[in-house]
Amino acid sequence: MATDKLRAWWAHRQGLDGTLHGSSAAAVLERTGWMRSVGGSAPYLGLFARARLDRETVDADVAQLAIHELPSARGCTYVLPSADFELGLTVGAAAPAGELAAAEKYLGVTQAEIEQLCVTVADLLDGEPLSPAAIKEAAGPAVRNLGEAGRKRGTTTTLPLALGLLQARGDIRRVPVTGRLDQQRYGYVRWTPSPRGALSDMDTARTELARRYFSWAAPASLKHFRWFSGFTAASAKKIAEQLELVSLDGTDLLLPKEIADEFAAFTVPSEPSYALLAGIDGIHLLHREMPRLLADADVERPVPGGRAGETLGGQADPPSHVIVDRGRIAGLWEFDTETGKIVHRFFGDEDAALRETIARTEEFVRDQLGDARSFSLDSPKSRASRVADLRLSPR
Repeated sequence: MATDKLRAWWAHRQGLDGTLHGSSAAAVLERTGWMRSVGGSAPYLGLFARARLDRETVDADVAQLAIHELPSARGCTYVLPSADFELGLTVGAAAPAGELAAAEKYLGVTQAEIEQLCVTVADLLDGEPLSPAAIKEAAGPAVRNLGEAGRKRGTTTTLPLALGLLQARGDIRRVPVTGRLDQQRYGYVRWTPSPRGALSDMDTARTELARRYFSWAAPASLKHFRWFSGFTAASAKKIAEQLELVSLDGTDLLLPKEIADEFAAFTVPSEPSYALLAGIDGIHLLHREMPRLLADADVERPVPGGRAGETLGGQADPPSHVIVDRGRIAGLWEFDTETGKIVHRFFGDEDAALRETIARTEEFVRDQLGDARSFSLDSPKSRASRVADLRLSPR
């Protein structure tokens, strides 16, 4: 299987070829997959690159619950379309349940205690969203401090256990204080009506997650699916068999029968198609196999701001935001807040189309986001060495 065809096909299915321009945020997420945010700019960059959506439109969709950030696959938070709220919560429910089980085992917490706290917290959230600090104060002695043992395990009080369960059940939801997806300050409010309904059977939910995953990411292997879902090898294999996926000859890659003919007929576009994306964008994160997105000549490139000997091909994830051309990571970029400019390194000769894409993204970041953080703790200071290397390093 030609790697350049795989990359270009993935970019096509991800809407990075212009086919999703003008689509809504929810439509993009349904077509291309849930988007990780981790307090960074990834959802905004991804939706802008695919559909030219501005921040105000995306934030309005969040406020109107057309899309929402929820704990879902592997218990990690993703931005989901409303059609997938119930599915995301169902497949993510094991994480808070596991945290409660660990607290019962190691911290002397009981199921009954946390269930009673859930009732107390839910009753407090019928009005305006409350911050965790405000909830703790209002709940009073119902929230118990777990002492030094809790501190060592990262669970200082019983409140996070209750909040996790209530979110997974769809009883409450987490609301960004500023209305933005790239800032991690939240309040909690009761979710009425709850999105949790008939889809309570975990086997059904897991099959539906697999069906969506392979529509977003195929051709993909069971290993890729396991990374995304967190399922065991046996469970992933059993689920995939139910979907009747088609194998690509000579590979471990699978795809749905309904797109097999389209994939077979697909050819790599002759003209470049550029997009500036976050390093955790779905074009990478759905498979998390970076070398496949790199040309052979780029695998040994040094990591910007990295240690001596570190190469791009040796990384699990991109060290910076990425410039993608027909699915290939063709460069790296960061936003320099001091100059309000994108600093980049392209792995080849730049053309007018690339310069236009960079200028358009630069204006979007500068005027609408203010910065392009990779994650919540990313800052101009923490990325200074990467910015310097991208500015000065040779192609």
